[in-house]
Amino acid sequence: MRTVEWNDGRVKMIDQRALPWELTFQEYDTYQAVADAITTMVVRGAPAIGAAAAFGMALAAQQSSASSVSALQAELVEAVETLNAARPTAVNLMWATTKLHAVATDPQYDTIEAIQTAMLDIAQTIADEDVETNMLMGGHGSQLIKDGDTVLHHCNTGALATVDYGTALGVIRAAHEDGKKFHVLLNETRPRMQGGRLSAWELDRLGISYDVIPDSAAGYYMRNGEINICFVGADRVAANGDTANKIGTYTMAVLAKEHWLPFYVVAPTSTIDLNTITGADIEIEQRSPDEVRKPYDQALIPDHFPVRNPAFDITPAAYITGIVTQHGLIRAPYMDNIRKIMEGYAHTITNQSDS
Repeated sequence: MRTVEWNDGRVKMIDQRALPWELTFQEYDTYQAVADAITTMVVRGAPAIGAAAAFGMALAAQQSSASSVSALQAELVEAVETLNAARPTAVNLMWATTKLHAVATDPQYDTIEAIQTAMLDIAQTIADEDVETNMLMGGHGSQLIKDGDTVLHHCNTGALATVDYGTALGVIRAAHEDGKKFHVLLNETRPRMQGGRLSAWELDRLGISYDVIPDSAAGYYMRNGEINICFVGADRVAANGDTANKIGTYTMAVLAKEHWLPFYVVAPTSTIDLNTITGADIEIEQRSPDEVRKPYDQALIPDHFPVRNPAFDITPAAYITGIVTQHGLIRAPYMDNIRKIMEGYAHTITNQSDS
């Protein structure tokens, strides 16, 4: 069961807004509808958003009524802009639309039919490779978890955040499949509760021991010695190792450093953006105040109370013990070692202790 896939000329997605109460699917037949599904978080998680955007681009080509290659190319520019605007922080989205748009402008595809076929093939490849990449990351990250550990996790980074298997939660899944015995504490991840709703739903189905905790309780458990290691995902990793992830990640990282706990980011290389030098250059998505005032239409505070709702925060590289990629574990100095990985050096860099 994939989070997002191509289904008979439509883009099919698990509607994550309905979980954990109901497993339902939505199908979309225009790229504008795919963009709206990304914005409204029918689909979420950087890799899943990237795959959805890729299929959205393929859909734009398939549904086009253009009578010439140049007219199709012009339409696809509009599709890129619409999809990119859906959620600006996740670099996988822009990575996918750029990759698909490059197909449309490649001279080797000189007919509309050739462009349509090639774009759908590339979108499907992106989806398939995401699953393979996640399983590789799971294998690398599993080695960091020991029997008896209690693992802290933030947001949702499992199969639902990807095409399948997961990034940081994929590491936890891989450790479980390796036969390790451990426990997971899931931050509920306010205001949309991706940890309490989605990560718990996934671990429950996998038979992995877990408890949901309030986001504000993480420090309590750290100080009590009840947490051994932390794993999070990422929506963008800057060239210097600064990381954008779900709001609250920075708080977790600061607490982990204060308590001498290893703090790992798990992200494929498609999430690394060498054009973004530091986290200060990352645009932070500001979402609707109603997600805080009345999450899932459950009123908590009056409508006239002013609210701020940033979707992400930036964790400086100094707080990150290592970044798990499909090529292995990257450690500081991140500026040098990230570039080596991105240039094709698929090896594990281990020049620091885990703490």
